[in-house]
Amino acid sequence: MDNRELPTLLNLSIQHLLNNEPAAIHALKVIPRELFVPLFSAAFKGGHKNIVKAMVKVWPFMCLHIGSLRTRESQRELLKTMVESLQFLPVQNSASRSPKLRILDLRQDVGCKIICPESSTKSPDCFHSCAYSEHSILKIEGQCSMASSEPEAQSSRQAMELLVNLSLDRTLRETEFLVLLLNKVEQSSGSLHLCCRDLQIDKVCDCRNTLRHLDLKCIDHLAVDQASLSEVTTLLTQVVHLDRLCLCKITCRSLNGEAFRNFISELGRMDHLNELNLSSFCLTDHLEHVLRVLPASLEFLHLPFCGLSYNDFKFLSECPQANHLKLLNISNNPMNWEDSEPLYNLLQNNSSTLQQLAINHCLLTDSTISFLISALNHCSQLRILNFSSNPLTMTMLMRILEHLTSLVKLKYVFYPIPVHCYGRWHFQDSLDRQKLADVQAQLKRMLQEAKRNDMHWMTFSD
Repeated sequence: MDNRELPTLLNLSIQHLLNNEPAAIHALKVIPRELFVPLFSAAFKGGHKNIVKAMVKVWPFMCLHIGSLRTRESQRELLKTMVESLQFLPVQNSASRSPKLRILDLRQDVGCKIICPESSTKSPDCFHSCAYSEHSILKIEGQCSMASSEPEAQSSRQAMELLVNLSLDRTLRETEFLVLLLNKVEQSSGSLHLCCRDLQIDKVCDCRNTLRHLDLKCIDHLAVDQASLSEVTTLLTQVVHLDRLCLCKITCRSLNGEAFRNFISELGRMDHLNELNLSSFCLTDHLEHVLRVLPASLEFLHLPFCGLSYNDFKFLSECPQANHLKLLNISNNPMNWEDSEPLYNLLQNNSSTLQQLAINHCLLTDSTISFLISALNHCSQLRILNFSSNPLTMTMLMRILEHLTSLVKLKYVFYPIPVHCYGRWHFQDSLDRQKLADVQAQLKRMLQEAKRNDMHWMTFSD
């Protein structure tokens, strides 16, 4: 007998129900409510569309979360089915077997269970319900309790919420899903609140009509690709609680103009910002203005392709908002100046917290890396290091490896192909594959000798 767990009586019973769809749907009228969660989980994983549809209609709990259930491409139809099956509940809904679902959460979240623990209060809470929109259950029920003496002002339907993450990328799949969501909101006559927590926008100019239907107060994570800085600022004026902001390929005519000043002003309101990603956002000699308004809660900072100058790095190394980072990505910013002290100080300041560091494509030379090694060696929490595509020699690469093996938490290192492997650095057609194979074999031997078989050194050779 192998070591796999034997199926429990509960699992066997659930599989028996799933194999008999009519019986499973009929059983929903009588089975204990405690069985709904394991039955839903199995039905969702197995792609049993009709059973999932029936369960949503009679769900006996306040909330239903996809949570850690994996939504593969083949299960996208299940999400649509769940939206279509959502019932709009009358205010009087006290029958013991009547549906009670008021919050449907279609987001994937490994830390979220299918239902939230119920409290002893009359109105059980959901840990993930909307807290900021005027259309949220929290706000509407608060208003209703204050106006309880005016029953004619109350809606005949209970307030409900549909929690989603959206990508406005104009693909047919995403467009069809968005249309379905908006139609469902319209059918609810105002009782269903579409609560988008993670919004990704590709070209703001093509999404303006869609954005009018979304309440940006709900958003925790905002990502914008290809927009003007003024368009980004307009979005930020509508945001009240942002954890993560990712901006890529944002155009701005002048960093000394009103558009940039307005952006900085709105960015300064983001008191809860934990992650900032400014990719391909030219900030030469202006990084200081961005960093000064960031909150102390910042832990993840991405600044690739930002054209950062020596002065920018000097301020970054002195900035209190950037001295407890868990992730720092400063790739694709040439650092070919002689004084490497700002970068050294930056690493030292974050040595007790830094877990991921990306400094690839920065024109770092042997002399620069030699100066930085001791600072890197102090980064005791480092787990991932990427310094690929820098013009380093094999001698320096070996020296780096010897020092980094002492970092017990460091598991993944992306290293540059040494310059001697190229006929002309960094022309891919001139790469000598045999020399690269020799480099890889040498590094592998060194890791084995250091007893660090758990550390993986990788490079990009294609």
